[in-house]
Amino acid sequence: MIGTLLNVAAVLIGGGLGMLLGQRLPDKMRNTVMHGLGLVTLLTGLRMALGTANILIVMGSILLGGIVGEWLGIEDRLQALGDRIQARFETGSSTTLAQGFVTASLIFCVGPMTVLGSIRDGMAGDYSLLAIKSLLDGFASLALAASLGIGVLFSALTVLVVQGGISLLAAVAQFGMSETMITEMTATGGVIIVGIGLILLDLKRIRVASLLPAIVIAPLVVALLGSLGIPLP
Repeated sequence: MIGTLLNVAAVLIGGGLGMLLGQRLPDKMRNTVMHGLGLVTLLTGLRMALGTANILIVMGSILLGGIVGEWLGIEDRLQALGDRIQARFETGSSTTLAQGFVTASLIFCVGPMTVLGSIRDGMAGDYSLLAIKSLLDGFASLALAASLGIGVLFSALTVLVVQGGISLLAAVAQFGMSETMITEMTATGGVIIVGIGLILLDLKRIRVASLLPAIVIAPLVVALLGSLGIPLP
């Protein structure tokens, strides 16, 4: 839960500064900071991915996960959800507070880093991913609060409930998983994090949300191989 609490604090601090500073931060400064975070995210993903004991499990999980994710339309559905909610608040009579709350909640809680970071925090107590996400959300909340106001601050409650809930579920689920299953799931998640890093660096727009099923498939593949008596390194 440490990572979630960091994220909540980052949203509150960033949102508060955004309401005070407005749009005074230059674009060059924001871009440089985001690219720096992109480099750190890329390095974190690589470190996680290189922890695999069998790269074929990771590759198979990513390929199957991508197929399942695209079949389910995860990326498109999330984008459509965000667009519909945003359109609702732009055309309706709702207040700016509500718009800021919903918009910020979607940005902070809908994405691969939310899921992967919360799982890592819950299973292994490793909040490094959520620490990176906290920095990203801190700068995002600064920009959002400057234009949408105090509603952005209330999105910290959504972060607490969503990420905290995922972490608690992950902590319970780990008792039914072997060390090998957790290792390969972590490595598979690392590949997805690399994709997020590439997006932050403006190098390639990867549909990372559609790869999320891979982190469920990886431990299932390990369990299947184990049940078939196939030795794993």
